[in-house]
Amino acid sequence: MADYQAPLRDMRFVMHEVFEAAEKWQQWPATQEAIDKETADAFLEEGAKLAANVVAPLNREGDEEGCHWSESGVQTPKGYKDAYQLFSESGFTGLTGNPEFGGMGMPKALSAQFDEMFSSASLAFILYPSLTSGAALALDAHGSDELKECFLPKMYSGEWSGAMCLTEAHSGTDLGIIRTKAEDNGDGSYNITGTKIFITGGEHDLTDNIIHLVLAKLPDAPAGPKGISLFLVPKVNVNDDGSLADRNEVHCGSIEHKMGIKASSTCVMNFDGAKGYLVGEINKGLNGMFTMMNYERLFVGIQGLGTSEMSYQSALEYAKDRIQGRAATGAQQPEKAADPIMVHGDVRRMLLNMKALNEGGRAFSTYVAMLLDAAKFSTDAVEKQKAVDLVALMTPVVKAFLTDMGLEGCVAGQQVFGGHGYIREWGQEQLVRDVRIAQIYEGTNGIQSLDLLGRKIAMNGGKFFNIFAEDVRSFIAADSAGEFSNELSDALNKLEKLTGELVTQSKDDANVINSACVEYLHAFSYVAYAWMWAMMAKTAKEKLAEGSSEESFYQAKIITARYYYKRLLPRLDGLMVSAASGTEELYELSDDQF
Repeated sequence: MADYQAPLRDMRFVMHEVFEAAEKWQQWPATQEAIDKETADAFLEEGAKLAANVVAPLNREGDEEGCHWSESGVQTPKGYKDAYQLFSESGFTGLTGNPEFGGMGMPKALSAQFDEMFSSASLAFILYPSLTSGAALALDAHGSDELKECFLPKMYSGEWSGAMCLTEAHSGTDLGIIRTKAEDNGDGSYNITGTKIFITGGEHDLTDNIIHLVLAKLPDAPAGPKGISLFLVPKVNVNDDGSLADRNEVHCGSIEHKMGIKASSTCVMNFDGAKGYLVGEINKGLNGMFTMMNYERLFVGIQGLGTSEMSYQSALEYAKDRIQGRAATGAQQPEKAADPIMVHGDVRRMLLNMKALNEGGRAFSTYVAMLLDAAKFSTDAVEKQKAVDLVALMTPVVKAFLTDMGLEGCVAGQQVFGGHGYIREWGQEQLVRDVRIAQIYEGTNGIQSLDLLGRKIAMNGGKFFNIFAEDVRSFIAADSAGEFSNELSDALNKLEKLTGELVTQSKDDANVINSACVEYLHAFSYVAYAWMWAMMAKTAKEKLAEGSSEESFYQAKIITARYYYKRLLPRLDGLMVSAASGTEELYELSDDQF
C-alpha cells in the first residue's frame, strides 16, 4: 500500500484555475474576509499533513482491531482518540461552522477537499467528525438560540461529537413509519423512547458527550412523514452553566459487525425515556434532515472519490514497480527479467479509467460544493435561486455516481495487483470493503436515481434539467472552437433526447421511472463529467498558451480528457438504449418465475 499523499496540485487546479473559487469568495460578504486563495492553500497544506502523517497510518490497524462493545460503552481502535483530538485542535470539525458559535465559516468548496483527503486516509475515521459537522449544521439551521449557544461551540471544537438517529429496523428509508415516541414533559423538554439502528458514531470513547439528533413522533402526530419531529438528545445531560450533569437514558445496545469501515462504530441506540429538546417546529422534523442532506450526500459521494484515489495511488505505485512479462513492442527494460506491468495495455486502461473518473469526480464534487456555497452565501437573489435549483438536481447525482465509480475504481485498483490485491497486507481489499457502504447509506443509489428522474426531472417538468443544459450550452458557445465542444454538444443532445423519451413513456407506464432511473443517472453523470473534462482541458490549454512552466501537468490533463471522451463517454450510448427499452421484459416474469 502506497503512503497516501493528498493530490494538492489537482485540488488547487480545480478550485483556483477551473472554477476560480477565490474570486467568488471575494464577492460574498460572508466570506470576503474569512477566506482567500492563500488562506485556502494554507488550510489544505495543514489538512494534507494531518491526513498523511496521523490518520492514514491508523487505517489498516483500525480495520484489523475494529471497535469493541461492552455495557460501559464502545472502545475505538488504538490511536483513534489521539488522532481525533489532533483533528479537533486543528479546528477542522468546525471548518464550515457558524462563526457566531465558534465555527470557522469556511466555504464547502474548501471543506470538500478535506472530505476527500480524510476519506482517502481513513474512511472509518472521518465519519466521526463529519457526522458531528452534519448534526451541527442541522442544529444551527433549526435549533433555538438556547440550544445553539449550549451545544454548538463544543461540537465545533470537537469536545462533543454528534450523531444522526433516523433509521429503525422496520422502516429503513421509509421514515414515515418510525415508531420512536416523544412525550412532552411540559417544561420545554421531552421524553424520547425507541430504538434506532445503523447509527454511525452513536457511541464511542472519543469525546465526553455525544449529541444525538433523533427523529420521533408525538402521540397526536399525523401519520406518515408529516408527523415527524426532530429532537436533540445528549448522551450526558448538560447543566445550565454548560457543565456535564448526569447520564441520560440513552445507551448503545450493540454494534454492527460489518463488511468494512470496522473502525467506525455503527450502533443500535436505545432511548429509554431519554430527555430531549425539540429542534425546529413540531411535525417538521424532516426539514432539519433535508437541511443537512445535500451536504451529507455530497460528503458520501466524496467518500467514493477519496477511497478510489487511495486505490489509484497504490495501484500506480505497484504497476511501476512490479515486473512481469514484456511489452508487446519489445523489452522496455532488457536489463531486468521482465518489464514493469505499466507496459501492458490493460493495466494502463485500468489506471487511466481510475485517473479520468477520479479527476472528473474531483471537479464535479467541487462544482456541487460551489453551488452549495452560492445557495448559502450569495446575496444575489437570482444566483442564489439558481444554485438552490441546481443543488436539488445534482445532489442525487453526486452521491450515487461518485460512489458507484468509487467502487469501480477500488475494484480496478485491486485488479492491478492481481493475486496480491486479494491479500489483506496490501490494503486494496480493505478499500473495496470500505467503499461498498457508500452506495448504500444516506439513501441507496437506486433511491438517489429515483429521486433524480422521478422528483427532480419528471415531476417538475424538467425545470432543473433545463438550467443544467443551458449552462452546458453556454460553455459550448463560449468555447465553440474547443477540442471537445462538438462531442459535448452531441452528448448533451443525446441526454436531452433520452430525458424527453422517458418523461413521455412515464405518462403511459408508471413503472418507467423506477425501471430506467439507474441507467438514466449514469447517462446524466457521464455527460456532466464530459462537461467537467471540457472545462479542465480548456483551462489547461490556456495555461500552456500562457507559457506555464508546469507543461507536464497541463498536458496530462488534456491527454486524460481525450481518453475520457474516447473510452468512457461512449458508455452513454449503451445506457441510452437500455434506459429507453421499456418495462415489458422487466415485469413479464411472474414472481414464481424468478
